[in-house]
Amino acid sequence: MNVKEIVDAIIRECKTPPLEETCDLLITGDWENEVTGIATTFMATVDVIREAIANDANLIITHEPTFFTHSDKTDWLEQDPVYLEKMRLIQEHAVNIWRFHDHMHMTDPDLIYVGLIKELGWEQYLDSIDKHCFTLPRTSVRELSDFLKRKLEVKISQIVGDIEGSAERVAVLVGGGSLGLGRDEMPMELMRDRNLDVIVCGEILEWTLTSYVRDAAQLGMNKALIVLGHNRTEEVGMKYLPEWLQKIFPTLPISFVEAGEPFEYI
Repeated sequence: MNVKEIVDAIIRECKTPPLEETCDLLITGDWENEVTGIATTFMATVDVIREAIANDANLIITHEPTFFTHSDKTDWLEQDPVYLEKMRLIQEHAVNIWRFHDHMHMTDPDLIYVGLIKELGWEQYLDSIDKHCFTLPRTSVRELSDFLKRKLEVKISQIVGDIEGSAERVAVLVGGGSLGLGRDEMPMELMRDRNLDVIVCGEILEWTLTSYVRDAAQLGMNKALIVLGHNRTEEVGMKYLPEWLQKIFPTLPISFVEAGEPFEYI
């Protein structure tokens, strides 16, 4: 199968409405190239590309951008040494990179959340109304943070609110979901309307949900926020994506390549 046939089959399986605008584009390569193997990843970093090449996977399915901006535009990079060297590696080995972001989140259920819930073992706690929310056996914010750090291999978590407060009604906003996706008020409305004790998120702004939770805690309310990082909350979705893809392409080699958390902490 060529790249176009692979991508078309994936989009059909997503059963999403046609998208007039999307970042799910072929970033490098050619639609007609035959696919020898697929590598799924959170982000097509240089090391991810090298590992895919070593695995004879010439189609990388990445969740996040390859060239440093949401749209993957490269006009500003024409003379950039980082871009030129990365492209040299990609072209030398004829690597095709396709971004799977919008359709992935719009699939029912959201495929990033599918992987996250499997990794955490939270299937039985999922809210029947809202995919973001869970009712967990009562624990503390500290214990919940420790559990998440262990399961998702998080180096460090950031916490707002009472670290010894109780955690039972919990929501997870993966990646940049806590930024509101165009509606700053969305995370605060979720915490209020779903009666949440804790929101677990990837990225955050200090003057939106962070400020809301801090004020709530200072008023004596049982509210807390656990920030784990964009990569750590979404990469597990790409880790489990090969299981979903293998049902569509049973004879094609498909593997996951970890991009990993980008930060070191000192």
